[in-house]
Amino acid sequence: MPESLNNRIPVIVGIGEIVDRPSDPALGKEPLVLMAEAMRLADEDAGGGLLGRLGSLDIVNSITWGYSNLPVRLCQALDIHPERAAYGVIGGDTPIRYIHDAAIRIARGEVDFAAVCGGEAAESLLRAEKAHISLPWTVADQKPERPRREGIIHDVAIRNGLNKPLVVYPIYEYANQAAWGQSFEEAQAETGQLWSQYSLVAASNPYAWLQRFFEPSEISTPSPENRLVAGPYTKRMVANPTVNQGAAVLLTSYEQARAKGIPDDRMIFVWGGSAAAEPADFVSRDQYEHSCAMDAVLGAAQELSRSNKAEFDLIELYSCFPCVPKMARRVLNWPSQKLPTVAGGLPFFGGPYNNYMTHAATAMIRKLREHKETVGLLYGLGGFVSKHHALIVATQPPAKPLSSNYDVQADADRRRGAIPVIEEAFVGEAKIETYTILRDRHGEPESGVVFARTGKGSRVVARTDRENAETLAFLAGPGRNVIGTKGSTSLGKDDLLHWRL
Repeated sequence: MPESLNNRIPVIVGIGEIVDRPSDPALGKEPLVLMAEAMRLADEDAGGGLLGRLGSLDIVNSITWGYSNLPVRLCQALDIHPERAAYGVIGGDTPIRYIHDAAIRIARGEVDFAAVCGGEAAESLLRAEKAHISLPWTVADQKPERPRREGIIHDVAIRNGLNKPLVVYPIYEYANQAAWGQSFEEAQAETGQLWSQYSLVAASNPYAWLQRFFEPSEISTPSPENRLVAGPYTKRMVANPTVNQGAAVLLTSYEQARAKGIPDDRMIFVWGGSAAAEPADFVSRDQYEHSCAMDAVLGAAQELSRSNKAEFDLIELYSCFPCVPKMARRVLNWPSQKLPTVAGGLPFFGGPYNNYMTHAATAMIRKLREHKETVGLLYGLGGFVSKHHALIVATQPPAKPLSSNYDVQADADRRRGAIPVIEEAFVGEAKIETYTILRDRHGEPESGVVFARTGKGSRVVARTDRENAETLAFLAGPGRNVIGTKGSTSLGKDDLLHWRL
């Protein structure tokens, strides 16, 4: 490395990762223990002796278990006393944001050493509940908070059952399919091929939960083991949170790393990144064919890479549902034959709720250390295609110091079209804009929810249930693209709008 390097350049110097597969759920390690072990492994990876010098600790929001004060408990478990110990909010983008923010604190000279960690043990908890076993974990406080929907998501969505990501993401999936001129079969084939690539990486990742390669047809074809769960999605197309996994990342400055004797080839430089968000209420968005926030965030990441005269060699595209990496790949112009992941994806590596991207970061660091002059992109997402964050890490230092400002919200807002008026009581003709299908435990359609446009361009949200069997079969029928179809809305006995052919 050049001797003239800025001493405050932030570098990642330690990573720790753990996967717990107990034969008896009572022996499963609780999230607190997984976090502590991942932190110790990260410290060991960095050569040891860094945990006691931490000035900043960020803990990714943990869903599995309720802790009265998780930062205090983790610090006690590790016997550390950072000046700043924070517990984060919910969101799949948050690990990338915490790593990015930690790097900025280091670059500013606010701290010398920082860490980000998280852990989940949902698999042990689920098995224990099924076996009626009490787990010998830390005495639980109140259950972890779930994301608040009321007052954030439009009431018309909640009343139609659109309160979980599983049933919302098909809204983008179907809209993408139509915008890209794909048939249903072509869209499912793209997902199968893409997801097969994720499984290929997971199969060779020792920290992955499901270490098995899946052929595209095993992913896209419904079966008793791979039932349809929502919209066009089979079980193997969606994130798997039933895992026991923990991960941690340690950062410091180039100066401190050199003083500690960490070899240059163990340091990974943080170049910077970008972040933006869509309106939190997904009903109040301009369209569903792409994400303006994603476009702005990934576009800015590409610009930063090019300003360093570099292109991405490795990427991790968030993979909670297929529409996300399919959209991101098109923004980046990432060839279909190139791998979209370094970790293995949320359906195959495992989707430990908010913490997947911490694992993706550890996998990226391992890959970067294997190669010289390599650049990696980490792209995380939270909410309902809501919050987007990209971070560039590389084996070489950046051309310019790390910027403290990564907000590209203004660019995202400039790209956005007008938000249509939402008409909750509209009765009349309306053309399908996009839709989703809610399914039962057997994969059969329970109801459909249509986002439709009136002749004046306003948006209506209306349902179709089993009482309207013909229309529901039309919406849920395989091999059919129904966007653009005209129908009509009427007020049902449940005081909800219903859409029918």
